[in-house]
Amino acid sequence: MYLHLGQEIVVNQNDIVAIFDMDTATISKHTRDFLKKAEEKKIVFNISDNIPNSVVVCTIMGSEVVYISQISSQTLYKRMNFLDIYSQDKSHKEAK
Repeated sequence: MYLHLGQEIVVNQNDIVAIFDMDTATISKHTRDFLKKAEEKKIVFNISDNIPNSVVVCTIMGSEVVYISQISSQTLYKRMNFLDIYSQDKSHKEAK
């Protein structure tokens, strides 16, 4: 299943490595260092028009990509959970 991150960006859920809340994750020095190195590698894509709320780390075709999204990490997790439930329900109905 695919997850909409905002600004017409959609990623395969299987490509998602991590989703971080921007406010709490950037408190950690390790996370700040990770984001700094990712920016230096030019693999960070800011897809937010407003205040960024989440960081989504993906591995797409073997390459690491980091998205900065205005959608909260909680909303992204809820969407993923909904898609998982929908997928399981749909495959269960098809099996009958």
